[in-house]
Amino acid sequence: MFDPVIAPSGTLLGLLQRGRGDGTLHALAAPRAEALAALNHCVLDDPRHDWQVENRSLYYARLYLDLHGGLDEIEAHLFDAEDHLDTEESRTGLALAVLGHLASYGRQDALLLLRRYAATGVNWAWALDELALRDDDAGLRALALPVLARFPADAEGDAELARTVRDAFEPRPWRLWAEDGRETVGARVRAAQEQGSFDRWQRQMRPTGPRPGWSVKAVLDWAQEGYERGAVLYGPAARCLTAVAGPEDRPEILAAARYGATGARGAALHHLAESRDPAVLDLVEAAADGDSREVADAAVAAYRRMCGDDAVARARAWVRRTDALGTAAAEVLACRGTAQDAALVLGALRDTVRSAGPDAPELACLVDGTGRLDVACAAPVLRHVYRETTSSQLRGRVARALAATDPTFATGFAVECLWDCEETTREVAAQHAETGDVRVAERLRRLAADPAEEVEVQTAVRNRIGPDLQV
Repeated sequence: MFDPVIAPSGTLLGLLQRGRGDGTLHALAAPRAEALAALNHCVLDDPRHDWQVENRSLYYARLYLDLHGGLDEIEAHLFDAEDHLDTEESRTGLALAVLGHLASYGRQDALLLLRRYAATGVNWAWALDELALRDDDAGLRALALPVLARFPADAEGDAELARTVRDAFEPRPWRLWAEDGRETVGARVRAAQEQGSFDRWQRQMRPTGPRPGWSVKAVLDWAQEGYERGAVLYGPAARCLTAVAGPEDRPEILAAARYGATGARGAALHHLAESRDPAVLDLVEAAADGDSREVADAAVAAYRRMCGDDAVARARAWVRRTDALGTAAAEVLACRGTAQDAALVLGALRDTVRSAGPDAPELACLVDGTGRLDVACAAPVLRHVYRETTSSQLRGRVARALAATDPTFATGFAVECLWDCEETTREVAAQHAETGDVRVAERLRRLAADPAEEVEVQTAVRNRIGPDLQV
């Protein structure tokens, strides 16, 4: 999947693509046709960089309800000929999830679209999972024949059916179909369930791959063999070393960390970092300054796992480095530093935004650190990241940091966060938004009464609701 093209943050489309609360507020104030066009663009062309961790479906579904939007464009997208050419879940997953939420709000047209797509669409398993949570037993039973027809009645088809039943995210439809009295439905699903259970038992009983011998040399050789075949085994090998190594083996492990082959060296560095060996920090620095990019990356990864005072002290010396070790040092200070490190964390945050932009992966730890260390002067750069980032996950972290550092948060960004696409961001907003704003009071009431809202958000809302805001 290509990276999505995100519109500027000051446009309606850009706000909706980011899932910002202001996107909903601006859409409700814009001409309805313009708002629906932007909404459909987002749902049909998923704007998330990582659809597995970022939320949008409930956010878009609520906006469809508020705009009384039709589903013609979603229908055309789902049943387009491209559905059989582009079989990636990312093409239709967001649209199906939006339909699922709309169905839970009572939209019968959304429920019928999900049933139809589950019967005929390529991404039918996702649609079936949505229906498993929202449809009645009769609706699900009616899908048994079209779904089972996807699996030929031969050995290969039965094996594929068993794998599908075994790995089903929502088992409810399969349990209903197993109770069906027809031989072609109930008996076949029950046989698939039994085969799936047997497959799980076999996987648990069988070794899944090569295992190291019980000596330091054997473990290091195993790590190197894994590296040569493309499997990074630093973490597992480090745990094995912890199990087999004694004090007398330290010289061998130190030698591997200094001069070993790449796989063995990475495993040795991880083991020494986890055991907080006094020599490991010098070894990490030497590896970072060496000629091997793979060894440097392994050393930095090992250092990131360290949590002692010695690692924090060394981070203060490394934080001004411009390589990956300097980045890791800044993250260590953000996560485990003290108040004396606030200026270093703030400097790293500013440098990262300036050099890598508001979507840099390194920003997550640095943003958390400014909130943890209560770096008040970080508010301006945090506001910039909040507005510009395309990651709703990062924006939620920024909201938490602003709640700790920005005295204007309660009357500013916290208000729009009540409409944000991420439930954790709405939770922060529910804890901090100034209730004197009439929009806040009404939104809190709506969130408290919405059955689709997350429990954590509703708990935060109810903790804020006083006698003047009773639902």
